[in-house]
Amino acid sequence: VQLQASGGGLVQAGGSLRLSCAASGSTFSINTIGWYRQAPGKQRELVATISSGGSTKYADSVKGRFTISRDNAKNTVYLQMNSLKPEDTAVYYCNADGVYQADPLMYDYWGQGTQVTVSS
Repeated sequence: VQLQASGGGLVQAGGSLRLSCAASGSTFSINTIGWYRQAPGKQRELVATISSGGSTKYADSVKGRFTISRDNAKNTVYLQMNSLKPEDTAVYYCNADGVYQADPLMYDYWGQGTQVTVSS
């Protein structure tokens, strides 16, 4: 499975960006997919995830500003980021877990990351 993230960039504080992550792999059934971020000198942290049933989880720091959604037909997850702050600056990574047909194990994959920079 490959996770291809896109949509990062440079934006001024208060602006918006939309991240996308497309998962390839026709025999892989995604359970939970979402976004994590890592700022320089900090640990990677959860931003938002969405389950196959549509349940969402957000970091407290992004609640009310970020919205995660998924298109199961396209195996794609989106992160709409509004009211961006300089502290949102980080590399954003897509993450997905799920199963393969006839395989009981759960697998976990990471995308390559996309840089989001918010200027003050």
